[in-house]
Amino acid sequence: MAEKKFKLKKGDLVRVISGESKGQEGKILEINTTKDRILVEGANMISKHTKPNAKNTNGGIVKQEGSMHISNVMLVEDGKTVRVGRKADEKTGKLVRISKKTKEVIK
Repeated sequence: MAEKKFKLKKGDLVRVISGESKGQEGKILEINTTKDRILVEGANMISKHTKPNAKNTNGGIVKQEGSMHISNVMLVEDGKTVRVGRKADEKTGKLVRISKKTKEVIK
């Protein structure tokens, strides 16, 4: 089965549009294509209980980002959320991401 194509990439700045973290912005840290879930920096923070180990000798409760469904975020361009489309580039013929509103290419 072919890998899914998403309109968001690792490192994109996104805003959470639904859920408890609604309104928060952050960069995408990780994308799980099999479950359609992403990790956003500073959003959907969860408390994880950890046992003591070589890395963390005390153990305890660690705060970290929890995954959320990819449909709960939107790409941010110039401070505004934008819908993303894909279009063939005139020069190279490769598919590039574009803003649906301004029709500009997204880097």
